[in-house]
Amino acid sequence: MELIFLGTGAGTPTKERNVTSIAVNLLAERNSFWLFDCGEGTQHQILHTSIRLGRLEKIFITHLHGDHIFGLPGLLSSRSMSGSQEPLTVYGPQGIKEFIDTTLRLSGSYLTYPLTVEEIQPGEVFKDQQISVQALPLTHGVESFGYRIQEADKPGTLDAAKLIAAGIPPGPLFQRLKQGESVELENGQIIHGKEYLGPPQQGKSLAIFGDTAPTEYGIALAQGVDIMVHEATLEGAMAELANSRGHSTTCQTAELAKAAHAKKLIITHFSARYDQNESHRLLAECQQIFPATELAYDLAVFNV
Repeated sequence: MELIFLGTGAGTPTKERNVTSIAVNLLAERNSFWLFDCGEGTQHQILHTSIRLGRLEKIFITHLHGDHIFGLPGLLSSRSMSGSQEPLTVYGPQGIKEFIDTTLRLSGSYLTYPLTVEEIQPGEVFKDQQISVQALPLTHGVESFGYRIQEADKPGTLDAAKLIAAGIPPGPLFQRLKQGESVELENGQIIHGKEYLGPPQQGKSLAIFGDTAPTEYGIALAQGVDIMVHEATLEGAMAELANSRGHSTTCQTAELAKAAHAKKLIITHFSARYDQNESHRLLAECQQIFPATELAYDLAVFNV
């Protein structure tokens, strides 16, 4: 699992930053990509990555401000023009379906693939055997969500040496035993896979916040995650301005990461007043409070 930042700017694009979009590379886990927000120009940024639109499985929208959704109609249309027939699901706040339906209808666009649009409520919005996604409300001028992505725990390592010592030769049975199954040998002996497995490997966890001022749900979203992705729109001294517009400062974001015991914080969504050099000052403010902070920039890739 890895994060690809397609846009790290707030509000408007700059020469150095596009507006918000983050891809999650899940090729190893489920042969697909997920997208979080889709600001204007997202599909152009994708051209500089390994992402194929046909592999795009899900899009999660945090809120309906333009810098987070204006790239969506173009991306959906381009996915169709590339001939993709694989299903795609879009999750987002109330109104996202009307936005998509209206823009596609008025532009005379059509899709070659099944598109499902789910308008979400707080709580679990997706779950299968591999991954679950929970959405919680944030504090912004419009309805805004943060998403917590939790990978299911994986079975522990199979103790092959112990099995061989017990007289069980390597072969197809090993794979079943690794899944914790019980198998019967030709001599009638029952072997229980769980007895030959090490401790389960904890699944990866990730919190991706939409735009928000400090919020009561922050710790619940980010508690103990491997990576917390959060806006740092303005510097610490500008808390009153940031909060009045539904945003957070560097210091507020770092304090949340510390309180939630996140393992790593990645800051993004920077005001256009900060160029690439000034962004490092924002990073330094965060690192004074939460040292395990990294700075996102367009097309940056982080392993989870």
